[in-house]
Amino acid sequence: MDIQQELLTFAGENAVIIAIALFVIVCILLGVRIVPQSEKFVVERFGRLRSVLGPGINLIVPFLDKVAHKISILERQLPNANQDAITRDNVLVQIETSVFYRILQPEKTVYRIRDVDAAISTTVAGIVRAEIGMMELDEVQSNRSEVIAKIKSQVADAVNDWGIEVTRAEILDVDLDAQTREAMMQQLNAERARRAQVTEAEGKRRAVELAADAELYAAEQTAKARRIAADAEAYATGVVAQAIAENGLEAAQYQVALKQVEALSSLGKGGGTQTIVVPASAMDAFGEAFKMLKGRG
Repeated sequence: MDIQQELLTFAGENAVIIAIALFVIVCILLGVRIVPQSEKFVVERFGRLRSVLGPGINLIVPFLDKVAHKISILERQLPNANQDAITRDNVLVQIETSVFYRILQPEKTVYRIRDVDAAISTTVAGIVRAEIGMMELDEVQSNRSEVIAKIKSQVADAVNDWGIEVTRAEILDVDLDAQTREAMMQQLNAERARRAQVTEAEGKRRAVELAADAELYAAEQTAKARRIAADAEAYATGVVAQAIAENGLEAAQYQVALKQVEALSSLGKGGGTQTIVVPASAMDAFGEAFKMLKGRG
């Protein structure tokens, strides 16, 4: 009882001091704001924008200022969205998109747009339809990176007034209706068949060219062989003619007799030959040849 009585007495005597101390503590609690690194605080005074608090320790005026909005500045991803679009060649496609963004200026975001995600989704859908409508289907498939760059640039310009930065915009898929897909498959099969026919025709043409080259090469080689044989025959004829010119008729008779002997020798070399018929004049040819040889010796 004595302790309680003393505390009551002390409180009564120092009520003003205690009240001032409590007021100071409350003011400190209300006036000091610690902002995380991933957020920004929007401060209002009497319902009007006062300031934007960045990460760290910040001071505001107690009872006059209040933190009206706590905005995350982390990068966000919108849910994947599907929207229909018609290309320039009147093909209906379904585009699946994904958008990433972050808030850079919270004071613009909280006072200029109510639903940020819905606004960005609507903007992206409109821009995608407009861009796809200016391109043919083949261009959409082959120039996807260019389409993505255009969409990102236009979305960034559209949301700039909201204090938002679009960090990435992607086209995840381009889907076609069943009829268009079937028609494209038929076209693809026809193109494959055409290429196969062209390849086969080129192969046949190449084979004909190679065969013609081979025949031409064989003809050239045969002609070369005939030319060499003709040169040899001409050389032999020249030698005989020279011998006849130098030695007279005896050299010609000797050459004729020698040819007859070579012919009979070739006939005797046949594998199936059992009997050799020798003309009567052959013996005379042998005799003449021997006489000529003796005469030369």
